[in-house]
Amino acid sequence: QLQLVESGGGLVQPGGSLRLSCAASGFTLDYYAIGWFRQAPGKEREGVSCMGISDSSTYYADSVKGRFTISRDNAENTVYLQMNSLKPEDTAVYYCAAGWVPSGSLDDSREYAYWGQGTQVTVSS
Repeated sequence: QLQLVESGGGLVQPGGSLRLSCAASGFTLDYYAIGWFRQAPGKEREGVSCMGISDSSTYYADSVKGRFTISRDNAENTVYLQMNSLKPEDTAVYYCAAGWVPSGSLDDSREYAYWGQGTQVTVSS
């Protein structure tokens, strides 16, 4: 069974950091593009950071550039999202996704076939 499981969310103060993890089972992440998306209440799901197949390319939303870093550990079959200098507007449910996605469409959620269940990130004092 193909599965993605996120972890690492929680409550953090503004300016703090979190590292989200997304562990894959049933398939090898290295052969897929991977992405982190988020959805805040009342808003559409948006691409946060994505990485192409075999790390061929990366995408960062303008709102997170310089603060978030996407990476993958092929030995652990896990993808990470390091989030620094968090802001209240980063509050959302964060989802990881995998799929065979063209490099020009990394931020298009419709291109991803596999999704995790999501993890809540709340940035508040």
